[in-house]
Amino acid sequence: MFFPRVAIVLVWLFSDYLEQAYNTLLWPVLGFIFMPLTTLAYAFAWHVQPQGSISGIGLVAVVLAVLLDLGIIGGSAGNRKVRTYYNRR
Repeated sequence: MFFPRVAIVLVWLFSDYLEQAYNTLLWPVLGFIFMPLTTLAYAFAWHVQPQGSISGIGLVAVVLAVLLDLGIIGGSAGNRKVRTYYNRR
């Protein structure tokens, strides 16, 4: 969960992917906090297509990143409930 945030900082420092994909600083900051993989995937998808649209492999990458971000967040809470149940027995 730490590596995507480090990658966002490195991409922001050493390239202009985030500035070109997002018009404001608000969305990358929110993405850094809540959905880092999706933020990186969207910036990648923006640059894959020559006209700057999201389609094809870029769209697949964004959808997979959203599912991974939501799975990481939801999976840890569900796993904690299971561990608590078995530790009480």
